[in-house]
Parts: sequence; C-alpha cells; structure tokens
Amino acid sequence: MPSLSLRINLDPDGRLGPGKIELLEQIVAFGSISAAARGMNMSYKRAWDLVEEMNRLFGKPVVSTQSGGRRGGGAQLTPVGLAVVSRFRAIERAATSATEQHIAALQAEIEAA
Repeated sequence: MPSLSLRINLDPDGRLGPGKIELLEQIVAFGSISAAARGMNMSYKRAWDLVEEMNRLFGKPVVSTQSGGRRGGGAQLTPVGLAVVSRFRAIERAATSATEQHIAALQAEIEAA
C-alpha cells in the first residue's frame, strides 16, 4: 500500500522528518539519548548529532540533558522539543488526511495492473 512520508525543509542545510521525530519521542519514552539511540539501532554519536542539528535549526535546545548516569542523569524534551513533535505530528495528520483519496487511487492503479 502506498504511504505518505513527510519531510519539512527548515533551511538549506536542515530537514525535519519522521526519523528525528521518532528520536525525540524515544527520548521522552526512555528519558535518555543513549537508550533512545539503542531502541532505534542507532549509535549514540548519531543520535547526539541529530539532537545538536535540531538545536541549531530551532535556535534553542529541543532536548535538555543532565549528567549523572545511573545517579539521576538523563534527557528530556524542552518545551520547544515538545512543540516540535506536536506540530510535526499535526502536520503529518493533516497531510495524510488531505492525500488519503489520492493514495487510495494510486493503490487501485497498482492493483489493476
């Protein structure tokens, strides 16, 4: 079945898409960048680089971190990070709704072939 995948170009050097949003959602779920990275089969360095890229794109932190490891460290989304996830998911829902009929028509073309 055809599906819609949304990417938003924020500037010439940065995009926001489902992978970065999933990373932010995993950080919420696990309270840790490293645990979020493991859950996505991604290196910690790659996850950290993506967080830093989003911080740069939005001009302020999307994730706040606290060092301390097992003694209380971790990560959480800032209000900006929470808003980014919420807005992206809202845009995604609107785009999916707006294209649903056309995607169904594409599927019908595939099935008719």
